[in-house]
Order: sequence, then structure tokens, then C-alpha cells
Amino acid sequence: MRELIAVVQGDAASGDALDQLAAAAKVVAELEAVGDAALTHFVEECRRNGRSWSEISKALGVTKQAAHKRFSLASPMLGRFTTRAAAVLPRAAAEAGQLGHNYVGTEHILLAFFADLESLASKVLTETGITHAEVEDQILGITPRGSAASGAPPLTPRALDCVERAVGEAVVLGHNYVGTEHILLALFGNPESLSARILAELGATYDEARAAIIEKLSGFTTNAPPA
Repeated sequence: MRELIAVVQGDAASGDALDQLAAAAKVVAELEAVGDAALTHFVEECRRNGRSWSEISKALGVTKQAAHKRFSLASPMLGRFTTRAAAVLPRAAAEAGQLGHNYVGTEHILLAFFADLESLASKVLTETGITHAEVEDQILGITPRGSAASGAPPLTPRALDCVERAVGEAVVLGHNYVGTEHILLALFGNPESLSARILAELGATYDEARAAIIEKLSGFTTNAPPA
């Protein structure tokens, strides 16, 4: 809670209470949007695995009718994410769990790219000479390994901001989808985030990553994201 309050205060136009309230409203709206997208992802995973609406509604603690009405259609935000991009947050949560961290930060999102070596983000990182082991070493040098965490770890405000920025990166590039490459570019967006600091330490820059992505996508159209 203190970290979230600090983020709101930092984003506010001034120290005035109304400016801070306006900033808080914006942050809460972003949290709700990303939270809905993440929840929709896991509901869709259940559906793909053959789970019934009755089972899903029981897990959510709502009626079958309410669950079906809310999740029968994918949210607009998640609908723009490719399959690989949608898998990044669950994988980031798994990376956080492996390190014994009870939260998912931008650093765990960075680690998650390496779980799918065919993703565009992973290819760009690999060609830059960055490896999973190097990123993990950097993380543990700042945040020591913890004990096994229980339950689903929450995303930090900076991780949530990264997901929001990924949509913006896709729009700027004229793409009508959000892929792992857009999430990678978004990790550079906040210089104070641990992922941005690690990328800088390992020699990666936003401009070079963006140029590499554009080159790799040169053979694709915006309506045909890379597999």
C-alpha cells in the first residue's frame, strides 16, 4: 500500500489533495484494467482446458450466470495480446515463485521472456547477448532469494505500468496487436524500474531493441503478428 501511495504522489501534478486524488483515480483505473485482463486470461485457460462455467464460477466465488456474462467475451485489452504475450504474466509469476518473491515485478517479466525462446522478445535479448542466468544474477544481487511464497503473487505498480505501456508501444509502431516485443520495449519505459536498470547494466538500449524489432517484423503486416 505504501508503495502504491508513493506512485500516486509521484504521478500527481502537485502536492494538492485534488491533484493527488485525480492521479489516484487514474492509477486505480489502470490497475482494474490490467486486473481484468489477467483474470480473463486465466478464465480462458480454464475454458481451453475443458473446465465448465460451473467450475469456473465456483472458483471465482460468483454465480454461473455472472461468470458467463462477464467472461464469455474476452476483454478488449487482452484481446489485443498475442498468445505468447498473454502467457508472459503467468510465467513472470512462476519466475517470482522460483526466486521466493511474493510479488511480480518488471524484473520477473524480463525473466519470463526466456521461457519461450521463439518469442520475438527472447530473440532480441539473446542476440544482444543477454541470458536468463545473467538477468537472474542481477536480480539476486539486489533482491536476495526469499522463502517459498504461497498463493498468486500480485503485480507491482511498475509491472502494471509496463503492461499499459506495451499497448502504447504497439500503437506507436502502428501494430493492431500486442506481442512480447512490445512488452520488452515497455520495460525500458521507467528508468527507475529494476528491469530497466538491469537491461542498461547488461548493455541493452531502447533504441537498439526497437530497431532490431522493426527489422525482424519487416516481413510481417500489422494484421499478421509473428507466430
